[in-house]
Amino acid sequence: MKRHYGNFLIAALALIPAALIGQSLAPTPRYSDQAELSKVEEWVLSQGAVESIAPELAAILGLGSDRLPVRLKSFRTKDGVSHTFAVSTNPSQKAIVISALKTIVDKTQIYSVGTAWLTDRSGTLRRTIRVDASGASVVPNNSRAAEFKDIKAFFVKKLNVTAPTISSSPSPGTSATAAGGKEKPRGQEFKID
Repeated sequence: MKRHYGNFLIAALALIPAALIGQSLAPTPRYSDQAELSKVEEWVLSQGAVESIAPELAAILGLGSDRLPVRLKSFRTKDGVSHTFAVSTNPSQKAIVISALKTIVDKTQIYSVGTAWLTDRSGTLRRTIRVDASGASVVPNNSRAAEFKDIKAFFVKKLNVTAPTISSSPSPGTSATAAGGKEKPRGQEFKID
């Protein structure tokens, strides 16, 4: 009996590496979070508008105290919120800033209200910024994590609808203006201009 059990154990141990190899060769899900975000990054870099992030926002995001050059895509929703995906073009500041901001026009000022997130092509949330009439402040990442996940999904969906294949040359009709308008908020702390 021991001999048969030993043979069975050896046979089972021999099958485990084969099963593991089979699993590693199995296709990964079509869109992993990292793959999705890196495709959106490529799309924005190839077809996005050339802009910059204001020094105040760059500083609070931890990206230096100067204007941060970016390429961006921005889409305004029916409720007036602009969803923006900005990729840093500064080689020493590799970052992605995603935001959902609404511009408020008051009698005395124009400012933005919403949230901005700092991430990278891996999709890891590095910093969350809350923006309102009094300025921008860092808030705990978990306070807006669900919204961050939703806005990433928004941009993946936009990529799949607007530019199903990424090409090296910009395609007419897929600019931020044609797709819903590019917002240039003039808030106290958050500006992309």
